[in-house]
Amino acid sequence: MRRGAADPLRRVLPMLEVRWTRVARAVALGTLALGFSVGLAAAAAWLIARASQMPPVLQLSVAVVAVRAFGTGRGVLRYLERLASHDVALRGMAALRANLYDALARGPVTRVIALRRGDLLARVGADVDAVGDVVVRALIPAGVAACVGLGSVVLVGAFLPAAGATLLGCLLLTGVLAPWLASRAAASVERRGAAARAEVTGRALELLEDGQQLRVAGRLDARLAGLRAADARLTRSTDDGARISGTSAAIDAGAQTLAVLCSLLLGLPAVAAGTLTPVELAVVVLTPLAVFEATSTLPAAAVQLRRSREAARRLVALLPDLSDTEPGGAPPVGQASDSLLELDGVGAGWADRAVVEGVDLALRPGAVVALAGPSGVGKTTVLLTAAGLLPPRAGAVRTGDGGALFVAEDGHVFGTTVLENLRVARPDVTADEAGGALAAVGLDAWLAGLPDGLDAMLGPDGADVSGGERRRLLVARALLAPARVLLVDEPAEHLDAATADALVATLAAHARGTGRAVVVASHRLTPLAVADEVLLLGAGPEAGDAAARVVARGPHSALLRDEPDYAWAAEQERDEEARVLPG
Repeated sequence: MRRGAADPLRRVLPMLEVRWTRVARAVALGTLALGFSVGLAAAAAWLIARASQMPPVLQLSVAVVAVRAFGTGRGVLRYLERLASHDVALRGMAALRANLYDALARGPVTRVIALRRGDLLARVGADVDAVGDVVVRALIPAGVAACVGLGSVVLVGAFLPAAGATLLGCLLLTGVLAPWLASRAAASVERRGAAARAEVTGRALELLEDGQQLRVAGRLDARLAGLRAADARLTRSTDDGARISGTSAAIDAGAQTLAVLCSLLLGLPAVAAGTLTPVELAVVVLTPLAVFEATSTLPAAAVQLRRSREAARRLVALLPDLSDTEPGGAPPVGQASDSLLELDGVGAGWADRAVVEGVDLALRPGAVVALAGPSGVGKTTVLLTAAGLLPPRAGAVRTGDGGALFVAEDGHVFGTTVLENLRVARPDVTADEAGGALAAVGLDAWLAGLPDGLDAMLGPDGADVSGGERRRLLVARALLAPARVLLVDEPAEHLDAATADALVATLAAHARGTGRAVVVASHRLTPLAVADEVLLLGAGPEAGDAAARVVARGPHSALLRDEPDYAWAAEQERDEEARVLPG
């Protein structure tokens, strides 16, 4: 089913993996807790009215015990209901977050690539919590209100049917009309609030992570102004939500007052007629004061339902559907016949545009291939498509046993030890294997300088390592991975020329020594001499082509000889290095 064809909340709810027996238990406990509140009000009303008639004390003993039992039981049952309902909610949130992560890991990156990190964080954080809250803050309160309301109407109706009917009407007023009005009013408020919360999170995260760079670039004041504006929009939506809550509370208070007055007006003639005793009149009039506790939460439940639906809509936007796996009828990623990786006439790009067309490639064990071309030509897009993270727009991608691993330029470094960061690639990596991989990428001296060696803690997202150290750490992690094909994006980034060239040479030697294959996307040309073949991406042969193509391919030496633009770029690179390191 296409996204948007059904209620997004219905699509996301199964991912909560809710066990409805747990929900039923929470509803039952909530019903008993509120039922005890109603029973307490009714028993206390009867006790006060009957005690005013000064009967023998023994006639009041049962009512006294009942009041104590209802009062004590109400608190105990309320606590048990909170345990049961929050157990359902927290289990559901954990399951939803795990299922969402799994879907994101298995699906294409087209869903998340255009999102700010803060927006993505808001979706997998606050939006997941909002969807999980639908059970404990919307479904369970609605079930409890229905059960307690019906039981209370029966109780009051048993004394005075007309008062029971009036109570039913007032309960419908506050239990149906007020939630409906709250839901209608909250529609735009929740949409604006969700967008504002995501924007505040995104802008705050940007300022925290890139504040110094923004200050140097002179953009800090503009970013701060944007954060203040987003926060003002969030505040306005919160204020609008408070007005909705106030209106709902006014309706609830008015309905409660109306129920008490109607019960009194109907009960007095019944007492005069002898069909209702004065003690029973007290029960009929005072019981509604406790009953409306059940329906007072329903406007908030309706708002929560709207909030959860809006959060579900934002989560559904991350989930893959059929169009992600077969865009434009393109064949899905398949199994290579005898190569580790094959690209057959592959077109790579995003949902709204093609970036590269007509890429053919066959990787045998030990092969080393490089993608070259100007920045923005589509090298990374080709690697993402070859790794299966982006569906091919045309052609076919076939992988052999072992699969392909995309090594991102800005891959994540976790806030844990060096060894555990390397074990992300393979959980059974030993200390000797980790040390060997770090030495292979030139980080042996760095490791020796750490006080705790492999047990040294790294800051969140590698905040306490340099860009070059981070880049080599990611490559070392890739060397330890079981994938047969490594697709490495810009391994020379943040490194000096000599270190960058050595790192590419290490990747080539690793491929040939282990029977793996390596594809390197690099803007730096000098180290590509170690590649078996270089694919040069550039503008297509026809003027005005929207997508890049492979304009030349062959060994590095052949491209230097036959491609003037390639030779010129390599010459400029050598001249730049000579200026940086004269002599």
